[in-house]
Amino acid sequence: MTTRTASLGTPGTFPSAQKPQGFVLRIVGAAALAHLLNDLIQAMLPAVFPLLKADYALSFGEIGMIALVYQVTASLLQPWVGLYTDKHPMPYLLPCGMAVTLLGIALLASAGSYPLLLLAAAVIGVGSATFHPEASRVARLASGGRFGTAQSTFQVGGNTGSAIGPLLTAAIVIPHGQSAIAWFMLAAAGAIWVLWRITKWNLRHGQAQLKGLASKQGQGLGRAAVIRAIAVVAILMFAKFVYIAAFTNYFTFYLIERFGLAVQDSQMFLFLFLAAVAAGTFAGGPVGDRIGRKAVIWVSFLGVAPFALALPYANLFWTAVLAIAVGLVMSSAFAALVVYAQEAVPGRVGMVSGVMFGLMFGIGGIGAAGLGQLADTRGIVWVYHAVSFLPVLGLATAFLPNTRQQVPSS
Repeated sequence: MTTRTASLGTPGTFPSAQKPQGFVLRIVGAAALAHLLNDLIQAMLPAVFPLLKADYALSFGEIGMIALVYQVTASLLQPWVGLYTDKHPMPYLLPCGMAVTLLGIALLASAGSYPLLLLAAAVIGVGSATFHPEASRVARLASGGRFGTAQSTFQVGGNTGSAIGPLLTAAIVIPHGQSAIAWFMLAAAGAIWVLWRITKWNLRHGQAQLKGLASKQGQGLGRAAVIRAIAVVAILMFAKFVYIAAFTNYFTFYLIERFGLAVQDSQMFLFLFLAAVAAGTFAGGPVGDRIGRKAVIWVSFLGVAPFALALPYANLFWTAVLAIAVGLVMSSAFAALVVYAQEAVPGRVGMVSGVMFGLMFGIGGIGAAGLGQLADTRGIVWVYHAVSFLPVLGLATAFLPNTRQQVPSS
């Protein structure tokens, strides 16, 4: 039992005599709240891009480079953070990482040059790199075996924060300028407090929770199947997050150029899209617990393809409707992909979570930079025509191997 439990990723440093608590709603909810606050801050960065572009006379390529620095910084560090903490638990890493994010906000609010903007984006990326794999591990730890439900609850917190971030940016930062970004330090301070409380629970109950999950852990995949699964997951992540990057980083620019909207009005459309993402995210986890991860992934990609292909030809009203439909349908895939990967490689929760969130940020960052360059040369409207074909890559789901589930002991 000791070896088996350790393979799941020891969260604390002391053994516990506590009994497993099953699905711990208050901890899963707290992790989701922390994710909301974290991603609210992360969503603020692309939401201030129009302001920074005007204040510093930046090109789309330079805007894309800011997104790249932030997202690549986060993506490169996350798998290593997860791999290290799988073997060497660091329970207090969560609140400490959020303190780094707080520092990044202060730098972004006070930056006076393009290089300092890049530095601030990198620091915020470091904070994100420490948050996602460790917070995802805690959500799984508190799941009581309902892994998909816990992961989707955790993820919907992040998506809700991503939806609120542009609204707060439009209300606070856009009217008052770059220095108003400092108000987001309050969100970081709140997240530090929540993560401190989560860490205390982790230290008290972590070992007991791991023992309770040991009998529910899947057997994983063989080496060849894992390699094939990684290749297919990479294709799916590329399709999903390059397409999502077109919305999170450039949807406001698309609406401004194509329909002549004001910046604040375009932020409302971005909010509608991100709110739809938050609303659709939760379904992927519980449904995946019941019908399997592959079925959810199939629906997520192929279900969204007709909406994606139609969006570049729609008027303003139908652009809003189709963007909402895209957010609702496509958002279910990520929680399913994360839990699928955790089932494929059991015992490496931190590393797998880090790789998955790292891929999300890395692909999103590279996609943002590439789309920015294309927008400079071909125009932002052309970019939306090009990316509309990406969901069709969901056909690669056919090559995902089935994960083998261990039957829970009675």
